[in-house]
Amino acid sequence: MEPRIVITLLKKEINDSLNNRWFVLYAGAFTGLALLLSWLSLSGGGTGYSGFAGFGRTAASLVNLVLLVVPLMALTIGAGSLSGEREQGTLSYLLSQPVNRVEVLLGKYLGLAISLLGTLALGFGLSGMVIAGRGGRTDATAYGLLIGFAFILALGMLSLGFLISVLTRKAAVATGVALFAWLALVFVGDLGLMGTTLAFKLPIHTLFNLALINPLQVFKMSALISINSTLDVLGPAGIYAMQSYRDSLTWLFLGSLFAWIILPLFAAYTIFDRRGDV
Repeated sequence: MEPRIVITLLKKEINDSLNNRWFVLYAGAFTGLALLLSWLSLSGGGTGYSGFAGFGRTAASLVNLVLLVVPLMALTIGAGSLSGEREQGTLSYLLSQPVNRVEVLLGKYLGLAISLLGTLALGFGLSGMVIAGRGGRTDATAYGLLIGFAFILALGMLSLGFLISVLTRKAAVATGVALFAWLALVFVGDLGLMGTTLAFKLPIHTLFNLALINPLQVFKMSALISINSTLDVLGPAGIYAMQSYRDSLTWLFLGSLFAWIILPLFAAYTIFDRRGDV
């Protein structure tokens, strides 16, 4: 593998992202909503919220924003990465050049990852400036952990998007599958766990283990720990997790999130490398 080729493809992918109206729309929406939520949360609406209470409300708003927008953004741009070029015929031309498939996949992934994380950094950075500018006292460590977990979630969803892109031949189909995956993770995750628990009367440890499968649930629990240092707000499942895993809980969440980065991307590479066609 030639690093020079990977860097060249990486730069091309970043430029393509900046010229992609959907990516620019996602970036603008995330940044604008992050600013708006930070402003409204700290304003308190006359309810007297300030200081760490105001920061807690802001952080909770940002967590919900990440859960809705970031997976959608990462899944759709990842799903369109290879399928779009395959449909246009440019992928076939690219692979006819003196490059191998791992260089193509890695260059595209890293380019989109940098673009995606840059967007999140802009949104969180401006949000932090709003918090500081309006006199909110910010727990820098908690805010940094929230950003870090959001980055890891974004990379995991991007990996899943690449897997979808490898498995589909048309950009429209890839986008549809990505949207379905987003709906499943966002809505079926919470509602499915609630319904399954009520229907089968699952024990608490089984409910917690099921939550670990969904990266959005893992991000939400990770963010709650970084903000509140506890999961009591999740009820019995949160109390069970704190009592059973204690100090190793954050590492458990990190392992689950990193698995969503590595496993789908490895599967995408394996399928892409072994396919005889493009």
